[in-house]
Amino acid sequence: MEVGSMWVVVLAVIFGGLGAGKWILKKVNWWLYEAQLGEKQYLLPPGDLGWPFIGNMWSFLRAFKSSDPDSFMRTFVNKYGPTGIYKAFMFGNPSVFVTTPEACRRVLCNDDAFKPGWPISTVKLVGRKSFVSISYEEHKRLRRLTSAPVNGHEALSAYIPYIEENVIAMLAKWSTMGKIEFLTQMRKLTFRIIMYIFLSSESELVMEALEKDYTTLNYGVRALAINLPGFAYYKAFKARKRLVATFQSIVDERRNLRKNGALNAKKKDMMDSLLGVEDENGRKLTDEEIIDVILMYLNAGHESSGHITTWATIFLQEHPEFLQKAKEEQEQIVKRRPPTQKGLSLKEVREMDYLSKVIDETLRLITFSLTVFREAKTDFSINGYTIPKGWRVLVWFRTVHLDPEIYPNPKEFNPSRWDNYTPKAGTFLPFGAGSRLCPGNDLAKLEISIFLHYFLLDYRLERENPECLWMFLPHTRPKDNCVARIKKVSSTSA
Repeated sequence: MEVGSMWVVVLAVIFGGLGAGKWILKKVNWWLYEAQLGEKQYLLPPGDLGWPFIGNMWSFLRAFKSSDPDSFMRTFVNKYGPTGIYKAFMFGNPSVFVTTPEACRRVLCNDDAFKPGWPISTVKLVGRKSFVSISYEEHKRLRRLTSAPVNGHEALSAYIPYIEENVIAMLAKWSTMGKIEFLTQMRKLTFRIIMYIFLSSESELVMEALEKDYTTLNYGVRALAINLPGFAYYKAFKARKRLVATFQSIVDERRNLRKNGALNAKKKDMMDSLLGVEDENGRKLTDEEIIDVILMYLNAGHESSGHITTWATIFLQEHPEFLQKAKEEQEQIVKRRPPTQKGLSLKEVREMDYLSKVIDETLRLITFSLTVFREAKTDFSINGYTIPKGWRVLVWFRTVHLDPEIYPNPKEFNPSRWDNYTPKAGTFLPFGAGSRLCPGNDLAKLEISIFLHYFLLDYRLERENPECLWMFLPHTRPKDNCVARIKKVSSTSA
């Protein structure tokens, strides 16, 4: 055989072997998760479980670290058609994406068929006893406990003066600081507010340390669960340990104060409520339950508010016509105010009709939480397909919020799209839906409204890099964290 012909044979064998190896690797997840379903595998949604162990995570991370995160879901649509439901392998589990309003609604509102299905890596970071992982019965009990102190009318009214005081002070301070990272400063402000509500804390050193650890924690939540030095998940796990140690010391201190009768009854925060609650059988919450609930609330309560407030401010400044309309509404609120009234009332906040549309449009366009996780408790039929028991379901909010059939020109910021428009069930899900609707949604909107009220009356935002690209993990934000100057423009507020 000639040397040239021999090399052709060798190369053919090598490439043939590589092709066979690739085919085998692509079949591993099928053997592990689909073949065992028997006949039910033929009722699965279209899709691809990807490579073993990694699944579709590389393509997810690649898309969301690019300037076009929606290319990830678009690949499924282009390859398998607009079915609105696709199988995949995500965060270590065989999974199903649901991307249509009706499918999202059915999954989120059916507690008999679905339970929380967050990846075990996320549960380890956020906590086994937090809202993301506890049972329906436990969730109902804790929600009853925490709803009034967080979202109740009396509580919201009581929080307004503290929120106002900090917003006014921070805006004045930022206007003297020159260039700032606006998003970073906003997150510090919203963290200060949530710390006060839950722990009555205003210690700058404690807040700075905790806020830094929460930032690290968030980067690990949507990263690959590689618990080795240098990886985001490893750093997040270390941050969680520090957070738990801090909260444990606070719990111990509060328990001692209760034991000695030294608690201030007039200044009762969420930590005090959690320490004192008992169920119908007289059972109190364990330290782990209290710490995980506090850890989760503090994280969700400042991250979402800080980011959405930042984006609402950016969008308004980029659209002078919308900014002017929102500003005029706030000026009218001040003009109608009785001369004896100092500061905002909850009634006034609830009269901010146009500002509410600005906030809703920001929530839709940014979609702070792009997905939530559920697990099928039983085989479940949906859209002609079967979601097998034990498989995860990723309710993909982002696709719903950016669907041009629901929201024309979906990537355009337009608060007026909400004029005389009531979204149908499943089409607007910034806080989720069903029994596990975000328990702090009213508090978040209150914080955002108060900040925008004072910003619109007296300030403007001048960005250093208005064309700055966006990042999408762990949350949508400008790459430079919105480097800008806050300029004072008038003194119309009372």
